[in-house]
Amino acid sequence: MILFRKSIEKIILVLVLFAVMAVAFVLLMSFYINKSSDGSIYNIQNVPQKQAALVLGARVWPDGKMSDMFQDRVDMAIDLYKAGKVQRILVSGDHGTKNYDEVDAAKNYLLANGIDSKDIFLDHAGFDTYDSVYRAKHIFEVQSMIIVTQKYHLPRALYIAKALNVDAVGTAADFRVYGGQEYRDFREKLADVKAWFDVIIKAKPKFLGPAVPIVGNSLASWGKA
Repeated sequence: MILFRKSIEKIILVLVLFAVMAVAFVLLMSFYINKSSDGSIYNIQNVPQKQAALVLGARVWPDGKMSDMFQDRVDMAIDLYKAGKVQRILVSGDHGTKNYDEVDAAKNYLLANGIDSKDIFLDHAGFDTYDSVYRAKHIFEVQSMIIVTQKYHLPRALYIAKALNVDAVGTAADFRVYGGQEYRDFREKLADVKAWFDVIIKAKPKFLGPAVPIVGNSLASWGKA
């Protein structure tokens, strides 16, 4: 019985140590990735000019309306475009099924707000941040970009861009207070670890496909060219 009890205690100790090391690793990765974006996040007044704004997708409701976070990202892209900070807008999001479409919701909003159709490009396979940045470089051949998302999300996006040798800076599209931010902050720490692994193993996106240059015909990215 004593030997059995000691064995259980050793197992518990190992499990506790493993849990502590795992938490420490997650926190270390989060700190490292956040520090890597120092000096790369700007406001709209002082952000340097780049070729395109990369708008990272977010939730769209069943009626096709963008969530507040997504609309704020698109609004920031509109502001950047109208301020002459970018020449093109690339919306990268999830259009994995017929009934769920982030990119066309953003496209319709951009058109309604006076953005020229020739300057709107759509990435229907931006299923996560890594895929969006990778495809922006390799499919859309973007030479330089302003990544547009909320402040909590920007460090990871910029870390990925730097690791992929993309000329990128960021602007934060925080135009309001969003509910559930504590959960998103927690989830972001886990996503930081995934991003680190993606970079280490040089992951490829779920889909690649033929090039659709950002300087070319935007309708090719709409599926209408």
